[in-house]
Amino acid sequence: MLAGRAPPGAAGCCRRLLAATLAAGLRPLLRGPPPCWATARRAAGQWPSPGLRVPEAAEAERLVQQVQQTSVAVRRFIACPRLARTVQRCLQSGASPGSPPVLLECEPGPGVLTRTLLNAGVRVVALESNPAFLPNLQSLENSLDGQLKVIYGDFCRLDPLVTGTLKPPAICSEKLFETMGVAAVPWRADSPVKIFGILPQSKERLRLWRHLFALYECSSIYRYGRAELNVFISEKEYKEPWSSFLTNSKNGGLAIPKSVRLPNDHLCLVRLTPQQNLFTGGLNPTNSAIFIFMVKQCLAKPKSRLIDRLNSWSLDNSSQLLRELEIPENAQTRNVYPEDYKRLFEALQNTNIFTETWWHDEIFETVRNINL
Repeated sequence: MLAGRAPPGAAGCCRRLLAATLAAGLRPLLRGPPPCWATARRAAGQWPSPGLRVPEAAEAERLVQQVQQTSVAVRRFIACPRLARTVQRCLQSGASPGSPPVLLECEPGPGVLTRTLLNAGVRVVALESNPAFLPNLQSLENSLDGQLKVIYGDFCRLDPLVTGTLKPPAICSEKLFETMGVAAVPWRADSPVKIFGILPQSKERLRLWRHLFALYECSSIYRYGRAELNVFISEKEYKEPWSSFLTNSKNGGLAIPKSVRLPNDHLCLVRLTPQQNLFTGGLNPTNSAIFIFMVKQCLAKPKSRLIDRLNSWSLDNSSQLLRELEIPENAQTRNVYPEDYKRLFEALQNTNIFTETWWHDEIFETVRNINL
């Protein structure tokens, strides 16, 4: 289903995340597999199915067990061929007429999804941060006629705020998109690239906030247009069993996260596609960081009342403002609808709240921390 107005009172990570992502026009997609379709390239014979053998779950498990984890973050990989086919159909759904965009697969690991995508005629760029997985992927790249491109890099370390030359697997978006052969397009054009990945378990929320800041500022991958982000994240309400995934530990072997680190045993696939009319009204890339920071401040204590948060900002007419916006005075910040946050932001622009020095200092510090 398309995520729209969630019922008031919905708590937890998903409700707070959707409030942040939807507030200025993002459109998350959480639904089951759509009907399969043939890509335009494959129909035209440009990318015929190479007929690659997709590793079964047991074989993928052995591949992951043989690889010692070299990065700080523990990675997750698709192991189930059935799940790979479902993800492939989801990624190919809702395509516009014409040539489909390139698909950037982050951390393909044993390549179960990679081969499934290639067999469906998709042009894939595999971004892999673990050198141990690169030989198999590069061998596959050499066996195909330009349908697969393998790059050594880490999507979670894209465009870090550091000085000097980046040390791989850190990578800059300019170099990445140049290597992929993807040029910038106008904001209202179709998505120039599709991105798929499974967020590492550590700092999951922080990574999502980072993408939100980049999106609203039209920086990083969003300098090239409305990039479509498809990610598996932890979520108990939309389920895919852990048995379909593999997680390698730092000292080799497999690992299943403990319940104290993950509230449930499931992940959900979420599609985040920026809307064409994202920047309407008083919202634009110049002031978008203020908007995101405002939402982040409100959701820091999701059970607190919105009016209390406004009063903490020394706003003199909080009650009157909420009445004008038709927001109940006793509304908790987690229960405020996303579009209402945008209306609140536009109303606050007419006050002197956002001119305060502490706002800009806090925003700078927040952006700096999430990009290091």
